[in-house]
Amino acid sequence: MLSLSLALLAVAVLVWPVRHAPRRLRAVLPVSHHPKHRRRLPRPTSAVLAVAGAFVGWSVLGPGGAVANAVLCLTCWRRWHSRRTARRRAQVTEGMVGALGALVAELRVGAHPATAAERAAMDADPLAAKAMSTVAHTARLGGDVDRALARSAHTEPSLAGVLGHVGRAWRLAARHGVPLAEVLDAVRRDLDQRLQFSRQVHARMAGPRASAAVLAVLPELGVLLGEAIDARPLHVLASTLIGQLLLAGGALLICGGVLWSAKLTDHAALP
Repeated sequence: MLSLSLALLAVAVLVWPVRHAPRRLRAVLPVSHHPKHRRRLPRPTSAVLAVAGAFVGWSVLGPGGAVANAVLCLTCWRRWHSRRTARRRAQVTEGMVGALGALVAELRVGAHPATAAERAAMDADPLAAKAMSTVAHTARLGGDVDRALARSAHTEPSLAGVLGHVGRAWRLAARHGVPLAEVLDAVRRDLDQRLQFSRQVHARMAGPRASAAVLAVLPELGVLLGEAIDARPLHVLASTLIGQLLLAGGALLICGGVLWSAKLTDHAALP
């Protein structure tokens, strides 16, 4: 009875639904593993979203609804894309700050720049590791690090500004004989301070962003309130010429205000 209980307990531990359970089962059971090729759905473009939004808007509120919904879809897509780009830029900047710190530490203990860049790439983020590998290969062959980093910046636009600072620092050290570790450490400190300042400004812009969101939602709440008191604003917007014009014009003004306020708040928080 005790052996049966222990066996059941061992099986329960093996199949416990945690992250490492499949790995333990594969180690115990000789199961043939066939990699599955997952089909990734194509990412929607702005044109596809505009057409889909216009079709839905036309079917509900007519031509004015088509214009309004297409503009709304494009605005949402642009805001999502810009916020994703900003997060990615902050992430890669933080990764490069860590990689530059490791590179400077290796240079200060007397390592060759190529060796220091290779060691810095070991524990860096993927994009920062790729940049450090480019630096290592170019420095080992005696090439132009600034030009190599400029070519790398074309493949990853979110790293363009950071790699530009590093390339200019490397060129300055090579041209004027300035210690490379000191110049790169100055670049690292500057990037770190910019990143910290950007986070502080982003946090302080939460109030203006919330105010802009509330102002953008107020017209829709007014329409819903009108429907609640049986004023039938949707009937006016969908069935009359003036309603169609007001619907399209109002959507353009609301989305324009959202984009303009987002531009003001995002520009202040750029690293």
